Amino acid sequence: MDDPDPDALASFWRRFIAANPDRSSSAKVAAWSFGDSPEMADKLLDLVIDGPKRATAGALADYVTDGPVPTVGDLMVLLDGSSRPRAVIQTTDVRIGPLSSVDDQFAWDEGEGDRTRTWWLEAHTRYFKRWFAKVGREFHPDIDVVFERFELIYHEP
Repeated sequence: MDDPDPDALASFWRRFIAANPDRSSSAKVAAWSFGDSPEMADKLLDLVIDGPKRATAGALADYVTDGPVPTVGDLMVLLDGSSRPRAVIQTTDVRIGPLSSVDDQFAWDEGEGDRTRTWWLEAHTRYFKRWFAKVGREFHPDIDVVFERFELIYHEP
């Protein structure tokens, strides 16, 4: 997916700060989308805005490649499938562990599929296999995963 338009991102951030004057306007904030396709980005963003998605997971290797592991308090701008800024989330919890260490509550909090651990493991294994193949790395069932919980603090239609 494309990088967001810098002017659109700056304008979005100004609207966020205007709606949330207690937030620092000088904070450096990452902007990204969920998933590996525009369709997945839109679907997962809708789950965040509509409420059930309050967690996400990514391969630790992806963070090493594309940016730092999130920390509690971080703000992130979520992009839709067209790379348009749509929401701001704040990290509330981070844990790193093997893929198989996902628990029932995290699978539920991620808000996808039937929200069970079984569904979560199957779906994320497929996703991580695609991602590892794309970057030329070998997938194994106990890859290190960043398990992140967040809250939605701002969104636009």
